[in-house]
Amino acid sequence: MMRVGASAGDFPRTGEVHTGTTIMAVEFDGGVVVGSDSRVSAGRAVVNRVFDKLSPLHDRIYCALSGSAADAQAVSDMAAYQLEIHGMELGEQPLVVAAANVVKNITYKYRDDLSAHLMVAGWDHREGGQVYVTLEGMLTRQPFAIGGSGSTYIYGYVDAAYKPGMTPEECRRFTTDAITLAMNRDGSSGGVIYLVTVTAAGVDHQVILGDELPKFYDE
Repeated sequence: MMRVGASAGDFPRTGEVHTGTTIMAVEFDGGVVVGSDSRVSAGRAVVNRVFDKLSPLHDRIYCALSGSAADAQAVSDMAAYQLEIHGMELGEQPLVVAAANVVKNITYKYRDDLSAHLMVAGWDHREGGQVYVTLEGMLTRQPFAIGGSGSTYIYGYVDAAYKPGMTPEECRRFTTDAITLAMNRDGSSGGVIYLVTVTAAGVDHQVILGDELPKFYDE
């Protein structure tokens, strides 16, 4: 079974495929930045270096995947389908909080069968940029959030480095720096960094390649 975000001490059984991960989302005035690493591993072997863990739920709403990769992708697909129907019934774009509630309800309903922990972020006309964490039936909005196995290494950094009122570029740098630090410490996180910036104007995708990652040491 493939997993996104196994903990550092979560050793796979024989034949199981895991992906440790680092995911992150940050609000700014007018939008959000969502980021993730890209490593997929089977035990100690890396089987995919460029897996995109940022999944669109709607035009301006994304989720970052952790937990079992198959389960998380299934939840994302179900949520995207429900939001598409919801948007057609409303005749307008669904709200980010509606998407987060859909994800929360699915993961809670199937909590005994699925291992999926999704972070939902996006922009809507009512509240602007928003970041929501869904876990065990709980839904909370946060100015920024981190998740996955790599997040355990960077809580101190993000708490110290976060500043309210950051610009979009500052949020992208904050996210890139945090994920890079996690990748340097967490053997299950690595590869490239995927960044998605969501605003009223649309969605911007970026890929930060390995040789473009910031350095935090003297070479």
